Amino acid sequence: MESQRGHGGPVDLDGTSLEDLALEPLLTRDYETRPALVYERLRQRHGPVAPVDLLGVPAWLVLGYRESLQVLQDDDGWPKGLENWRARSEGRVPADWPLGPSLEVNHILIQGGAGYRPLRTAWDVALKPFQDPRHPQAKRLKTAVTAYADELITLVGQGGRTGVADLSAQFSRPLPLMVASHLLGFPGSQGDDALMDMWRVLDAGPDAEAALERLLATLAELAALKREKPGDDFPSYLLAAHPGLSLDHLARELFMLLGMTSDHVGILISNTVVEVISGEGSVRASLSAGMVRETMNRVVMRKPPLVNFVPRFAARDTPLGDHTIRAGDPVWVSPGAAHADPLFADHVASGTAISTRAHLSWGAGPRQCPARELASVVAAAGVGRLFERFDHLDLALPADQLPWRSSPFMRGLRSLPVHYELVCAPPPRPWAEEPAPGVTEEVLPAPAARQRSSLWRYLTGLIRGGR
Repeated sequence: MESQRGHGGPVDLDGTSLEDLALEPLLTRDYETRPALVYERLRQRHGPVAPVDLLGVPAWLVLGYRESLQVLQDDDGWPKGLENWRARSEGRVPADWPLGPSLEVNHILIQGGAGYRPLRTAWDVALKPFQDPRHPQAKRLKTAVTAYADELITLVGQGGRTGVADLSAQFSRPLPLMVASHLLGFPGSQGDDALMDMWRVLDAGPDAEAALERLLATLAELAALKREKPGDDFPSYLLAAHPGLSLDHLARELFMLLGMTSDHVGILISNTVVEVISGEGSVRASLSAGMVRETMNRVVMRKPPLVNFVPRFAARDTPLGDHTIRAGDPVWVSPGAAHADPLFADHVASGTAISTRAHLSWGAGPRQCPARELASVVAAAGVGRLFERFDHLDLALPADQLPWRSSPFMRGLRSLPVHYELVCAPPPRPWAEEPAPGVTEEVLPAPAARQRSSLWRYLTGLIRGGR
């Protein structure tokens, strides 16, 4: 017999469908401000798996760490792919469901079925030059991250050696977008307009739909360029590894890399900065000892940027937690909730220099994020450079008053206001060693081209507006 935990004791669920249960709305005001409280309330009422309402659509939310691993590590039992969603196949998902557009763009994060494996293999091949530290492209990427970080920090310094800055808008959000533009191989500063449109899409404002259309068109043009004239960049490598990709499909893959990686990395940078400057002395000491990655591990345990993964679906009626999930039901794994599962969290030491690496921020199992190492390197290099260039950084607001933005997938800071003091000496040359063969120092657009770009005009406007 299956049971549901609740105030009235066990409830018989034999023969009860997801749609017939009393669903609790997930995306409420409480969820936007204090998601941890929402997760804990659901856990107390329903156990490690809870039936929820996602803007009018029933779904299962996985709150338990053990249950999350059960789903993530069994790709056959819990496949991705909207074709596996029974309610959608039966026409019971509203055509105007707000989450529909983001899930309908079929790319590696969403795709299931037979097409996924060759696509994932191609992703792994295309990313390897950027993730293998022995490869010239990986060394060039790390140099580019440092150069972009220096460029952004120098721009902040135009407002004065000391002052107030929003490190989210002026550093942690633009940095990974600029690095993503480097990965995509945009000529000169032409990618900056695409980066601004990506920003509009991520912010989901009134101009998001038009921005998405422009962005996909720009990425399709870039895909066509790379097919005609391949370079040492991700789209060229992906095409070489998967020659059958259409230009439209390649544009969707580039969209995923640009959006998912940049937003995830930007949030991770901001959250790590807050952890360091508001934490105890041991946190700062660990950073100065070169343990940025371990600091990031602690951060994603408590505040993972990706709080809910895209849905999977039960391949057959399967027990999970205190329920039996019916074939075709949507299941959303929540690393934000799983990390707080007492059965897991109680075994994680707090306040130690070395944290667990058992977090689910990048997923687990065969569909773990293919770009996890690249994203971690970018975030760690950005955070490291930030604290090399600033003598002092202090929050301009108490940590518990920082403004957050939540979505069904991501949770990050809307802004990160800080009081800063820059190091007096000019930044050292970013090369720690002689360039590897084939690596050049010309990783930034020419100054004149940068000054004409929409991204740079926007960032310069932030400096002027803050004076």
